[in-house]
Amino acid sequence: MTPEEWTAVRLSLLVATTATLASLPVGVAVAWLLARRQFWGKGLLDTLVHLPLILPPVVTGYLLLITFGRRAPVGVFLADNFGIVFSFRWTGAALACAVMGFPLLVRAVRLSIEAVDTRLERAAGTLGARPLWVFATVTLPLCLPGVIAGAILCFAKAMGEFGATITFVSNIPGETQTLPSLIYTLTQVPDGDAAALRLTLVSIAISMLALLGSELLARRICVRQMTA
Repeated sequence: MTPEEWTAVRLSLLVATTATLASLPVGVAVAWLLARRQFWGKGLLDTLVHLPLILPPVVTGYLLLITFGRRAPVGVFLADNFGIVFSFRWTGAALACAVMGFPLLVRAVRLSIEAVDTRLERAAGTLGARPLWVFATVTLPLCLPGVIAGAILCFAKAMGEFGATITFVSNIPGETQTLPSLIYTLTQVPDGDAAALRLTLVSIAISMLALLGSELLARRICVRQMTA
């Protein structure tokens, strides 16, 4: 592999990992809210969470651009007050990937939380445990396999994200050119097919390793829960 290809691989791993870690706490909180609480606007929140799944990725990327771009209100505010810049930076690629992978994360965690027996949570509450402590000691350990599955789905989605990323942060080598962007570039140049195929195989290998690791870890956690 060429240095350019290695750079794209490292950047993709960085972007996908950052997107997953940033999405995880928010995703778990939203999943718990949707699974355990009834409130006005719940249907709207559920729709907004899953909207990136049905919108064209280019539309999502454009919405991010007009919201977090250098001249956009939110983008200007973050840049002037906190020095945070998303547009045409790898952090913007991570943001786009987080938005695209967030629905998969929330859905997996929500289904896992809904499978937890609420009687266990109520029993902990009757013993004096506060709601946050009940979640940390009862709900979260029991739904941990779903959290891991959701995180891996978010990571895999981030590794393969193309439309929203290239619309929001373009395709800048060494800064925003992830694996899918480089593969696309190589398919547009003469004699780039071999390198594109090579990177495609690398992308498949990374995704398969992530899914395999998730499955093994989830099984180990389930075995520990059964023997505890």
